[in-house]
Amino acid sequence: MSRSKIVVLDFGSQYAHLIAKRFRAMGYYSEIALPSAELSVFENAKGIILSGGPSSVYEENVPDFNKEILTLDLPILGLCYGHQLMAQSYNGKVGKAHTGEFGHATLIQTQEGKNSPLLKGISSETQVWMSHQDEVLEPGEGFEVIGSTKDCKFAALQNLAKKRFSLQCHCEVKDTPEGNQIFKNFADFCGMEINWDEDTVLSHITETIKKDAGTKNVLLFLSGGVDSTVAFALLNKALGQDRVLGLHIDNGFMRKNESKNVEKAYHDHGFKNFVVKDASESFLNAIKGLTDPQKKRMAVGENFITVRDAFVKEQNLDEDKWMLAQGTLYPDIIESGGTKNSKTIKTHHNRVEGIQKLIEQGMIIEPLKDLYKDEVRSIGKKLGLADELVMRHPFPGPGLSINVLCSDGTFTDNDKEELAKAQKELDSVVIDQFCPNCTSELKRSVLPVRSVGVQGDFRTYRFPACLAFKNEGNGFYHIPAKREKVESCSSRITNSSQFLNRTILKLYQNPQLKDEDLKIQEGYCTKERLDQLREVDNIVLTQLHKNGLYSSIFQHLTIDLPYASSKEKASFVLRPVCSEDVMTARFAWLPMDVLKEIIRQIAALPFVDALYFDATNKPPATFGWE
Repeated sequence: MSRSKIVVLDFGSQYAHLIAKRFRAMGYYSEIALPSAELSVFENAKGIILSGGPSSVYEENVPDFNKEILTLDLPILGLCYGHQLMAQSYNGKVGKAHTGEFGHATLIQTQEGKNSPLLKGISSETQVWMSHQDEVLEPGEGFEVIGSTKDCKFAALQNLAKKRFSLQCHCEVKDTPEGNQIFKNFADFCGMEINWDEDTVLSHITETIKKDAGTKNVLLFLSGGVDSTVAFALLNKALGQDRVLGLHIDNGFMRKNESKNVEKAYHDHGFKNFVVKDASESFLNAIKGLTDPQKKRMAVGENFITVRDAFVKEQNLDEDKWMLAQGTLYPDIIESGGTKNSKTIKTHHNRVEGIQKLIEQGMIIEPLKDLYKDEVRSIGKKLGLADELVMRHPFPGPGLSINVLCSDGTFTDNDKEELAKAQKELDSVVIDQFCPNCTSELKRSVLPVRSVGVQGDFRTYRFPACLAFKNEGNGFYHIPAKREKVESCSSRITNSSQFLNRTILKLYQNPQLKDEDLKIQEGYCTKERLDQLREVDNIVLTQLHKNGLYSSIFQHLTIDLPYASSKEKASFVLRPVCSEDVMTARFAWLPMDVLKEIIRQIAALPFVDALYFDATNKPPATFGWE
């Protein structure tokens, strides 16, 4: 049966499918298509969205775009890359922005904007989320300005005669609070009716599972996280427990007592078709001596296949009759460079070579591959899963292994050169957000530890800026009280820097140590370091639960750095984040009394040399550091 739809053209951005998801969540059916699609793809379309993308429109190797799409008598909305492509396609001019924008900005409507159908009901000054280094320098022919930001004159444009609109910001993320209203305005302008709901989604997924599985049974790795748990429940609903087997592998990278808690939660829900297997030694051997984050992820992913194969033999399962299921979400595919125009931000363990071969053989089922985290949780609740399972913080297959940063202890001349440049950048940033009392003893430094980030849809691997406010005694540092001041400072640092992609606050340093005592140490992902991380991580999560904060934070990661006074010691980073969709996030600001109690307990651990708080949004930083 034909259905009216909004078509989103995917130029390889992290955000393309998030746009479609937003429309679906609002009740408007949407589909993804390549920008090179034939015009027949737009049959039954009511409107078209040009998504963002990692390329610059003036580069040579840009995604193929069928310009005939612009001849269609349909409303078209361009976002970010799509905004710039729209201007270029109508003889406007696009170039490098004088000041790139990453994070929050304020869109101020012009007089024309106050009468624009796209901005109907939108505040005259509204918060938007930016992530761009290029900008429209001259609008396309027939376009008028309907909104600007401090650093982007042509941030919102329209040509009503041609039914064309474009915005430099990302309406699809939570951090553009009125983004949904803008999308609703566009849908109304398109004449789009409500035609999509949760029941339809659930029915579609279960029917797809039945079709993909055919007569085969399905084996699923159960991490205990939200994604694999909901995937398991969906498989059971579609195929029945007798055709589905869950395998929870204790890979040695679990949180403290995690496997026991997972087993109990599954039993309590009524799942009987799962097995728990301890394979920790196998996984620790697989990553032994590795320092490169990508190689570590790949080793973990490939070892899952090795363990799976051994398990199949142990259980005497006929491989021709068993498929493998995964709880892969769409962000996992995007960040692995899994669409035609996307760039690789990280190698996801669900997309390593062994998995790709099984996908090509049609032996993989991924019930959640078109969904995002909030949709998965919603589906889980509809299936009757308890909040204990559905609302847990995300926990990836590689577990804590990706939170233990590794090093062979060397710091190259190139590292030293870039570290010096990063320090010079940090020293030049004007920090005037805080009161004189806060900044009277402020020390700026750059930690010699690189972490992954994403800026303009590209992967970056840069240093964190570290701010140490007044030492209040016994190694404890002053923490600014106001979140918005910290966020403003953090954004200013990363927006104006080439070699910095995070801003962290020093919370504690062993009072017996001087700053120069902390150095990069040789350190790998061993049971000893994992046990240390488990203790620190458990303190944080226990306090979040105790103070009723666990459910208000999307995810907390504790990061173990090989930056210490000796190999036996470590420094740790607290990384709580709030997010709706995983594609963007803001750091979570904890109540001061709770944060100070967490710091006090962690500082009491004998192996802790220093403790930091990651005050960086995504972008420019990712959730984790690897």
